[in-house]
Amino acid sequence: MPDRPLSLVISVRVLPGHRDAFVSGISRHAAASVRGEPGCLRFDVVADSADPDLFWVCEVFADEAALAAHRASPHFAAWQREKAAAVVPGSQVDRGGPLIVSEAR
Repeated sequence: MPDRPLSLVISVRVLPGHRDAFVSGISRHAAASVRGEPGCLRFDVVADSADPDLFWVCEVFADEAALAAHRASPHFAAWQREKAAAVVPGSQVDRGGPLIVSEAR
């Protein structure tokens, strides 16, 4: 049985006054991931409707190897440095597992 795609859901809180910088940086990172990595199938960023400094990042990778390639990419390293200046230290929570159901229009 082939591997299922791997889904990550990440929550992160942005430092007050850094929302625009975070959105700009993660937008570049998302575009580089989806356009430059065949194994990055999806990269969505959701703003929490009740808290302007809370974001949810949803990523889907073809498999574990694709996730490892993503984390080894130069743009991932650049984003990690940029993100460190914009988010509350220790606020990021990562959850992941096999993608079970996916429907889209």
